[in-house]
Amino acid sequence: MPAGAQVFSVGGAVRDALLGRVSDDEDFVVVGASPEIMLAAGFRPVGKDFPVFLHPHTQAEYALARTERKSGRGYHGFTFHAAPDVSLTQDLARRDLSINAMARDSCGNIIDPFGGQRDLRDRVLRHVGPAFAEDPVRILRLARFAARFSDFSIAKETVALMRAMVQAGEVDHLVAERVWQELAKGLQEAKPSRMFEVLRECGALARLLPEVDALFGVPQRAEYHPEIDAGVHTLMVIDQAARHAHSLSVRYAALCHDLGKASTPAELLPRHHGHEGRSVNLCKSMSQRLRVPNECRELAVLVAREHGNVHRAHELKASTVVDLLERCDALRRPQRFAELLAACQCDFNGRLGWEDRPYPQRAYLQTLLQAVRSVNAGEIAVASTSCASIPERIRRARIAAVRAVLQNTSEEPEQT
Repeated sequence: MPAGAQVFSVGGAVRDALLGRVSDDEDFVVVGASPEIMLAAGFRPVGKDFPVFLHPHTQAEYALARTERKSGRGYHGFTFHAAPDVSLTQDLARRDLSINAMARDSCGNIIDPFGGQRDLRDRVLRHVGPAFAEDPVRILRLARFAARFSDFSIAKETVALMRAMVQAGEVDHLVAERVWQELAKGLQEAKPSRMFEVLRECGALARLLPEVDALFGVPQRAEYHPEIDAGVHTLMVIDQAARHAHSLSVRYAALCHDLGKASTPAELLPRHHGHEGRSVNLCKSMSQRLRVPNECRELAVLVAREHGNVHRAHELKASTVVDLLERCDALRRPQRFAELLAACQCDFNGRLGWEDRPYPQRAYLQTLLQAVRSVNAGEIAVASTSCASIPERIRRARIAAVRAVLQNTSEEPEQT
């Protein structure tokens, strides 16, 4: 370390250590140094917006203590000041939550100027100070932490501040990439439903994800959805995906699968005929707006379109099963088809009292896919006298393979 400088571990590593959790990484703040001093000590600069350096040996990140000042709207509207005279307390004051605004010195002493240890003990998420309102990303970050620490409450004054930020239009200036980044992290937490509950409570969900927000208050048939509310059902589905540690793609598909129910004509309620097609359109537009990665978007569209057919798998005749498998590109992309089935099971189990019901459709369709994949298309092509007849001969062979399985199964259809 440069002579005269002090180094502190800050943020999540300190918080997680106090909670007895393993931290993924550790951040360091250097007090009493300048960029020139860090460079002279062999550190390599990597920060674009403010001075961050890599340790010459460990490659760990070290940031200079800094203050920040709001200079515009949204996430990028800040100017930073990093200098040897910036204190540790000044640096911690710019952080989002009290539980993230603690530091630990080289002797293991905790520096806690904003009551982070108290809030950890009381299980409260509380903003550090008025600077929280200057960065709308912090609303998303707090919602994400609520999904991670699902037994924590949110301080009333923090909820009030977030509502004021939403009403002031701050979240409207967030860039799509940053919104998706935080949503993706939140979806991968232990209880992702909490993230959406928090965003809805402060009004941010309607601004950032109006397609999801519109689901709340939409009724469904009680015999198939004892929880009634389509928004509540959606949150139960994403929690099922988290419960089974499914991929981000499956979790995002769980979020999007029923978006079309919000646009069901009132005279049809609580039935939702044709909601799959409407869900596909809304899923595509929402994914495009958020710039969702292709693998997430593609699976979400597939689940939105096909989840009803998967639920009715035992009612489908052999030719319809083959149509479904081919439409899903299951022969070329069996892993994506497996994720489709996983998302459909989350949809089935994401209902009040249905959380542990068996879902035989998943194994059933996997069995039928294996039967279809056992058909040797190459042999059929070689044996064919006309190229024009090859696709139809392959299709007939696949249908026959499925029919052979269906004739040997006695499983009862599962109502959905």
